[in-house]
Amino acid sequence: MTTTAPDHAAARELPGSRVRGLIRACRPRHWVKNVLVLAAPAFAGVLTDPAAVADVLIAFVAFCLAASGTYLVNDARDAAADQAHPRKRLRPVAAGQVSVRLAYVTGAGFLLAAIALAPLTGTWYLAVVIAGYVALTTAYSLRVKHVPVLDLVCVAGGFVLRAIAGAVAVEVSVSSWFLIVATLVSLFVVAGKREAELRNAERGDSRRTLHLYTRDFLRYVRATTSGAVLVAYCLWAFELHEGLSRLAFGLSIVPFTVGILRYAMLVDAGHGEEPELTAPSDPMILTSGIVLACCVVVGVYVV
Repeated sequence: MTTTAPDHAAARELPGSRVRGLIRACRPRHWVKNVLVLAAPAFAGVLTDPAAVADVLIAFVAFCLAASGTYLVNDARDAAADQAHPRKRLRPVAAGQVSVRLAYVTGAGFLLAAIALAPLTGTWYLAVVIAGYVALTTAYSLRVKHVPVLDLVCVAGGFVLRAIAGAVAVEVSVSSWFLIVATLVSLFVVAGKREAELRNAERGDSRRTLHLYTRDFLRYVRATTSGAVLVAYCLWAFELHEGLSRLAFGLSIVPFTVGILRYAMLVDAGHGEEPELTAPSDPMILTSGIVLACCVVVGVYVV
């Protein structure tokens, strides 16, 4: 009696394989970006309130759902184009592990769930921010990603909206300094991401927009944004705090600066294409982040 091995097409249709593919298509490793919702509540000093912590967690989960929803919808729409891409053809939707229909339905469900979950924080403003994020990412996928400079601003805007979402969820005001620092750091990281993509792009394996950039231009963007954000953070640390709190925030300038410089070094070395993975896995950046967090805790919650 002879047996035949199941073909790969059949294997892709197995329920377990489909579930694993759907989970991978949600890109859970990118959820680390949504930790930014903690920033404004942490600096506002409200994380000692259990109700505020609960609202921040709701905002985090809502943004994870929204992000995964946009990934699924975009992968479904770009499935045909991704199949011709050396790397993107391995994505679950492009590879046929997850059907286009299932990706659309699940993605739409996640987006609706994210917006429905937001009012549990007690304010509709979070739903508005999430809807704005979905509109921004949709515009990026449809058109803006093909427009140089605007694509940098659009991706950076997604990071800033995450930071704003945390403030909205706990109903604290967002200072001008907070927005300035958040915007400049986001542009710095996104410029580094593009530079790493440009450096690592194989011949014929890069988006059309990348060919419109030069390394010199992206280095210029990194240099200007990093210089500006260091000045802005220093002014914010010393001008808006007093006494021992001012000392704690003044000391936080050191790990903040080390983190910025280290990330710039990693980008120059060819890393940074996936900042959400590069930064947390680098010991120096991770240590700088922990020290910075300790300074903030002392400056906001102890002093």
